[in-house]
Amino acid sequence: MNPLLSRLQPYPFERLRQLHSSVTPNPAYTPISLGIGEPRHATPQLIKDAISASFDGLASYPGTLGEPKLRQTIQAWLARRYDLKVDAATQILPVNGSREALFSLAQTVIDPSKAGATVICPNPFYQIYEGAALLAGADIWFAPSDVARNFAVDWAGVPEAVWAKTQLIFVCSPGNPAGAVMGLAEWKLLFDLSDRYGFVIASDECYSEIYFREQPPLGGLQAAALLGRHDFKNLISLTSLSKRSNVPGLRSGFVAGDAAIIKSFLLYRTYHGSAMSPIVQAASVAAWADEQHVVDNRALYREKFAAVTPMLSAVMDVALPDAGFYLWAGIPDTFEGSDTAFSRELLAAYNVVVLPGSYLARDAQGHNPETNPGRGRIRMALVAQTAECVEAAQRIVQFIQSKN
Repeated sequence: MNPLLSRLQPYPFERLRQLHSSVTPNPAYTPISLGIGEPRHATPQLIKDAISASFDGLASYPGTLGEPKLRQTIQAWLARRYDLKVDAATQILPVNGSREALFSLAQTVIDPSKAGATVICPNPFYQIYEGAALLAGADIWFAPSDVARNFAVDWAGVPEAVWAKTQLIFVCSPGNPAGAVMGLAEWKLLFDLSDRYGFVIASDECYSEIYFREQPPLGGLQAAALLGRHDFKNLISLTSLSKRSNVPGLRSGFVAGDAAIIKSFLLYRTYHGSAMSPIVQAASVAAWADEQHVVDNRALYREKFAAVTPMLSAVMDVALPDAGFYLWAGIPDTFEGSDTAFSRELLAAYNVVVLPGSYLARDAQGHNPETNPGRGRIRMALVAQTAECVEAAQRIVQFIQSKN
C-alpha cells in the first residue's frame, strides 16, 4: 500500500460519527443536522431540463478539455461576475467539482523530489487541502489564524524559512468555516510572496456566490487583474456549482488561471480519467448561463441567517459572516472549551447535530504555538430550509440556557 496513506487523519465526519456512536438522541425531537455543508435548497428546473434533454451524450466518450460551449459559457460568466478577460481555450478547464480538482492540482504541482517540499494552508481549513498535500509527498504547514479578523489567515505569521520551501498554498475566500473574505491588500501580499519564492496559489472560491453584503466577494483572478497581473502567473482559481446552484450531486466546477499550469493540469487529468460527462456538461452550461436562480438562492440564505444569527448571538460568540453558509460559533464557558462535549450533549438532549470546530483544525505551528484554533467552537451549516434552521437554533438556545 502507498505508505503516504498512513499520514492521513480520519475525515471530520468519520470522527463525528465515532463521537456520536454511543449517544442516544432524544426521541422527543425530530432529528436536525447542521453538520454537513450539503446544500438542500431545490435544484433549479432549468438544470433538470438540461439533463433530461442530454441523454444522447451517454453514447460518446467525453474529452478532458470539455466542450467549447461549456468553456465559453464559463468565460462569459467570469466576464460578468468579475469583469475578467480569460482565454476559454487555454485558461479554463472543467472539473468534476472543486474537491476533486483541489486534490489533483496538488498532485500536478508538487515536486516531492525537492527536500522539504511544503504546502501552506489555513487553520481551520477544508480537510482536502491536508490530504492533497500529504499524498503528493509534501509536508504541510498550517498558517496561524487571526481571531480578531474572523479567523482570516495571518500570512505575516509564516516564517521566511517556511516560505522558502513552499511550492503550493491553499487559500479559501470566502473561508470555510468562518466566512472571511480576502481583500486586495492581502492578495497583493500573496502575489509578492509568490513572485519571490515561486509557489503556486490555489484559490478555493466555492462559496463566492453566497454573501450577505451588497458588494460580492473579491475573487483571486479579479484581484490579480486589478493589480495588473493579467497573465495570472502562478494562480489557479477553483469554483463549483454545488453551492451556487444547489447541485452537490452534479459534481461540476472549473479551474481557471495561469495557462502554463492549466496545460500541465490538463495532461495530468487526461491520464487521471477525470473527463466530465456530456450530460453534466450540458447541465453546467445551463447553470453558468443563468443568474436568476443564484439571486433567488442567495435571498434564501440571507433570510435564514437574518432569522438565526440574532437568536444564537444572544447565547454564543457568533456573528453574521462575510459570506458562505456556515456559522462559526464559540461555545459558552460552561463547557470549558470542549466542543466535542457540546456536540455530544446537544445531540443527546435536543437531537441536533453540529460539527466540533477542533475537527476542522490542527494544533498551531510556528514561533508561538497555541492550541487547536477550532477548539471551543462549533460549525453549523445552515443548509436546510429556514423553518428547520430556526427550530435548530431555538433548541440550541434552550440547551445552552439549561446549562446556566
